[in-house]
Amino acid sequence: MGNASAHEVSRLLHSWGEGDASALDALVPLVYSELHRLAHNCMRREGRGHVLQTTAVIHETFLRLTRSKSADWEDRNHFFGICARLMRQILVDFARSERAQKRGGDVIRVESDDAPDLLMEWDVDLLALDEALTSLSHLDERKGRVVELRFFGGLTVDETAAVLRVSADTVMRDWRLARAWLLKEMRNE
Repeated sequence: MGNASAHEVSRLLHSWGEGDASALDALVPLVYSELHRLAHNCMRREGRGHVLQTTAVIHETFLRLTRSKSADWEDRNHFFGICARLMRQILVDFARSERAQKRGGDVIRVESDDAPDLLMEWDVDLLALDEALTSLSHLDERKGRVVELRFFGGLTVDETAAVLRVSADTVMRDWRLARAWLLKEMRNE
């Protein structure tokens, strides 16, 4: 997305946050393809035959966004960071629902081959990852956000750095430490 579009997205986000419902109508076409990319990154890690589809994740993200009465959107990066967090919540909520329906049966597995080497070539239990990530976030919020943005949001190192307003080197350092911590935590479970 070019600079002009980024500025337009930020302007529309501010208008929408101030209660201008028409700003949302103008915003959707500008951000839809990027949201589709984020949702696709989330969904490609899900096992084959997963009930949720990319479009459903995008629509649920928008529903959750519109339920908030007013948001203080900082800019485009802040918006996509929030969307990545919502997509994580959607997938985790779905996994919890599925687990509850199956009473402890099969859990949704995340194929991490496509993930940016988060957990090497393991199949990841999404609920266990969410629990470990929540614990990590309590210890170090930024490292938790790095994992959330990269793994669930599919953001690059540079995009993650922009959202968190830190350097790419800091993101990589946080990514390596968070990955090691999560691996240790999940092995203990």
